[in-house]
Amino acid sequence: MAAAMADSGAKGYRPDLRRSHFIAGADITEFGGVQTGASLFDVQDAMEGSTKPVIAAIHGTALGGGLEVALCATTGVAVPSARCGLPEVNLGLLPGAGGTQRLPRIVGVQKALEMMTSGQHVPAKASLEMGLVDEIVEEGRLREGAIAFAKKVIAENRPLVKVRDNNAKVEAARGHPEIFADFRKANARKFRGFLAPEYNIRCIEAAVNEPFEQGLKTERKLFGEVMTGPQSAAQRYAFFAERQANKIPDVPDDTA
Repeated sequence: MAAAMADSGAKGYRPDLRRSHFIAGADITEFGGVQTGASLFDVQDAMEGSTKPVIAAIHGTALGGGLEVALCATTGVAVPSARCGLPEVNLGLLPGAGGTQRLPRIVGVQKALEMMTSGQHVPAKASLEMGLVDEIVEEGRLREGAIAFAKKVIAENRPLVKVRDNNAKVEAARGHPEIFADFRKANARKFRGFLAPEYNIRCIEAAVNEPFEQGLKTERKLFGEVMTGPQSAAQRYAFFAERQANKIPDVPDDTA
């Protein structure tokens, strides 16, 4: 995880920038297995409960659970080549760590619907425009840029605002069910036969119509339904099968 706990001395977590990604998502081989170690929810609670600013410093990709972690930071920066997204729909799933509730509070309901039902990866520039990150820093100088930004946040004494408490954009959609009806109608042909897009939509409806904590419960209930269902199992099987087909026994991975 490339997230820096910021203080006046810029101490705290040091991202391993030798890795190619911020967090590329959950390890889907663990789905349905026994959890070990601290849960993702514990990490998110610690970030949101911090008395100091938490800066998400994003390089490579922040996808799925990676973006869900970043959305629990106070603010974030990214290099120009970074990309963000919630692509769970492509595996027959929905974001299960608060992404369905936090994303609409940042980017708005319409954009959240588009992102979550398509699984699109959003470039850094677009992420900045949407508010997923607050600043673009120089390529190859992420650590320095994140530390400089953290110092600026502290110097300006910015309030520690949690995404979960930022309700303006979801409240603007409350009482307008036509937003969801129109979106379903416009995408009916594309979504036909797949459960995950509809379940993602229902979660965003919950973000609009329910308090945050209740929305999380709705998200976790619907996640459990799709994760244990046959469609997601089949899509995950296909995901691994496509990658396994590229591997030939006894031939090293770095062979051209």
